[in-house]
Amino acid sequence: MKDYIDVLFFYIRAKRNIILALAGAYLIFLMVFALYSLPFESINYTFVLICAFIFIIGVVDFRSFYKKHNFLKRLKTGIMIADYKLPVSKELIEKDYQELIQIIDKNRLDIVNEKDKSYSEMIDYYTIWAHQIKTPIAAMRLLLQSEKSNLHMELLDQLFKVEQYVEMVLQYLRIESISSDLVFRRYPLDSIIKQAIKKYSSTFIRKKIKLNYEEIHIDILTDEKWLVFVIEQILSNALKYTNKGQISIYMDHQLPQTLIIEDTGIGIAEEDLPRIFEKGYTGFNGRSDKKSTGIGLYLCKRILNKLSHTINIESFIDKGTKVKIGLDAIDMLIE
Repeated sequence: MKDYIDVLFFYIRAKRNIILALAGAYLIFLMVFALYSLPFESINYTFVLICAFIFIIGVVDFRSFYKKHNFLKRLKTGIMIADYKLPVSKELIEKDYQELIQIIDKNRLDIVNEKDKSYSEMIDYYTIWAHQIKTPIAAMRLLLQSEKSNLHMELLDQLFKVEQYVEMVLQYLRIESISSDLVFRRYPLDSIIKQAIKKYSSTFIRKKIKLNYEEIHIDILTDEKWLVFVIEQILSNALKYTNKGQISIYMDHQLPQTLIIEDTGIGIAEEDLPRIFEKGYTGFNGRSDKKSTGIGLYLCKRILNKLSHTINIESFIDKGTKVKIGLDAIDMLIE
C-alpha cells in the first residue's frame, strides 16, 4: 500500500502542470462570470462534469503509469543482459531518453567486450608464460642436482621457491574458471596429505622441523588437485614462519571431518586474524619479512568455498598457529 501511495504522489507531481492549468482555467471562468454577473450554477455543474471525466481519464492513465513503474522496477532488479525491451513510449521526450539509454548501453557493451578480450588475452599470455618457465626451472634443477654442495643446496632451495610462485600464478589464473575444472570423487585423505608433505620434505629436513603425522584412514569427497594445493599452501606458511619446533597434522576429535595443521611458529597478531583471507593483505608478519604476497590464504579460502569446505585459523603470537579445514561437503551422485 505504501508503494502504491508513493507512486500516486509521484504521478500527481508529474501531472502538476495539467492540474494547475485546470485550476487556473476554472478561476478565469469564475472571474469572467463574476464580471458579467452571470449565475455560477452552470459553471459549477460544468466543472463537476469535467472533473469527473478527467478523474476517469486520470485513473486509466495512472494504472498505465503504475504498470510501467512496476515493469521498470522488475527490470532494474532482474536485468542480466542488454537484450531487453523498454515499455512503448507515448511521449517524444521519453522516447528520446530511451534512445539515449540504448546508445549509452551499446557503448558500455563495447567497452566491456574490449576489456573482456584484453583480459582473456592477458590470461592466455600469463598461462603460457607460467607453463614455459617450468622448462628452464627443470633444467636448472637437474644442473644443480648434478653436484652436491652447500651453495647448490641453497640454490635448489631458492629454485623451489620460484616453482612455488609459478604454481601460485597458475592457480590464481585458473581460480575464475575453477568450477569447470573440478572433479569430485572420494579420495583417501592420507594420500592427499602425503603429496603435500613429500613436496616440502626437503624443507622440513633443512630447517630441522619435526613433523607429527599419523595416518588418518578416512575418505573424503573433494577435488584432489585443488585440495592438495590448499594443504601445500598451509604447509608452506607453517614452514615459513616456524624456525624451530614442530608441525602437527591430525583430525579434530571434537569437530568431525576437520583436519588440523598446527605449528609452533611466530603466530599471527590478533588484529590481523579478521583480514588474513583478504587478497593482498600481508599483516604484521608479511610487512616484517617483506616476503609475503597476501595471495596464498586468499586462494585457499576461495578454493575451499568452491569445494564446499571451510577454513578457520586460530593463532597466538610466539605460540603458533592452528589451521582448521572443515572437509564436510554436500554429498552427490558420482559417476
